[in-house]
Amino acid sequence: MNRHDQDVERTFAALPPAHGRGFADTWWGRAWLKALEDTALDSQQLKAGRRLARAGCVGAVSVRPGRITAVVQSRGGTPHRADVLLEELDGEQWDRFLDMTVERAGHVAALLDREMPPHLVEDAAAAGAELLPGMGDLEPECDCGAWDHCGHTAALCYQVARLLDQDPFVLLLIRGRGERALLDDLQIRSTTSTEEAAEPEGVDAAEAYRTGGILPPLPTPPELPTEPGTPPSLDTEAPPGPGVDPAALEYLAARTAAEAHRLLTEALRPGTEQHTMEEELTLAQDAVRLAAGADEAVAVDRLAEASGRDRQGLARATRAWRLGGAAALSVLEEEWTASGDALARARAALESAWDEDERPSLRASGNRWTVVGAPAQLRLGRDGRWWPYRKERGRWVPAGAACQDPATALASAEPDPGEEPA
Repeated sequence: MNRHDQDVERTFAALPPAHGRGFADTWWGRAWLKALEDTALDSQQLKAGRRLARAGCVGAVSVRPGRITAVVQSRGGTPHRADVLLEELDGEQWDRFLDMTVERAGHVAALLDREMPPHLVEDAAAAGAELLPGMGDLEPECDCGAWDHCGHTAALCYQVARLLDQDPFVLLLIRGRGERALLDDLQIRSTTSTEEAAEPEGVDAAEAYRTGGILPPLPTPPELPTEPGTPPSLDTEAPPGPGVDPAALEYLAARTAAEAHRLLTEALRPGTEQHTMEEELTLAQDAVRLAAGADEAVAVDRLAEASGRDRQGLARATRAWRLGGAAALSVLEEEWTASGDALARARAALESAWDEDERPSLRASGNRWTVVGAPAQLRLGRDGRWWPYRKERGRWVPAGAACQDPATALASAEPDPGEEPA
């Protein structure tokens, strides 16, 4: 951390109670909550934290590099100072993040619009600057004496998720860089990069030949391209051979380039030493994966046929895929019966997710729990996560990403205020 960032602090007024709504609407807000829920050892403390946050028991939130702080009132009215710590990015990590960002004007524009698109976070991670916390990164401190996340620190985290929804610069401040300083640094680097680009680079060939024996080693290979390459166009005057569809080949080549870029990004990510092999997709699953990136009607029609679905069925499948890949697609299309330990854990999660007077009436069928009298449904995945579904035009469709907490998942399935029931 450098310059005036060392003393940056923002204070946010206490937010109103959050009865009947989820704590995060954006994908980065949900990622923040996932880090909390994957870290906390006691689900009862998470439930207590949600209850306190929903009731408006979290006071003004102070945000500064490496730490968030608030006074949280317990249910008995006792105030507790709750802090949650998150490691700051060091100077080298910030340099890599800034260098990466100035190369992509869209990243700066997204931040100025108070957005944090997935590819910004992915590019930052590929550059060695992890923005979002992972399991174990949110470290709690509370004067109640708890050694793990208690209801007070959990309530603070749930409340901060609402702040992150409104302004992703809050996350960057916790990581160590305030908004004004960050934008100033980006402006300086952008100007410097433009000036350097105007100067010719390279070494005179004759000079290189004369000093070949004493030249230093070759430089390191160039960094990973920011975007996949563009395949060559097959739109030529020569007619295609029998059974060859140039448009289909161009589409497959473009998707292959994008997938290769993604895999290479994962392989070159700093600190990544081991990669788990993903299960091979079936033909129907792979058709959905391809359709999720298609924007041409011809490609969609062919992929629908290849996957054994009509266009509406493929649209529901691609909607699920964008939310969670093969796991989300399986939840959409597979109904199974939870039993034994899986059923016991599901019932316990549903029992503890709401207070007695807030719990909705649910009708169970297999791994699906439908809200009685409402177009909302929870589906249990085989990994124990809950997926929200909403009824639209007489069919159940995915309404959001998976959550460990069924109450948070169900809040995603509820229609927006003023929205007509489907």
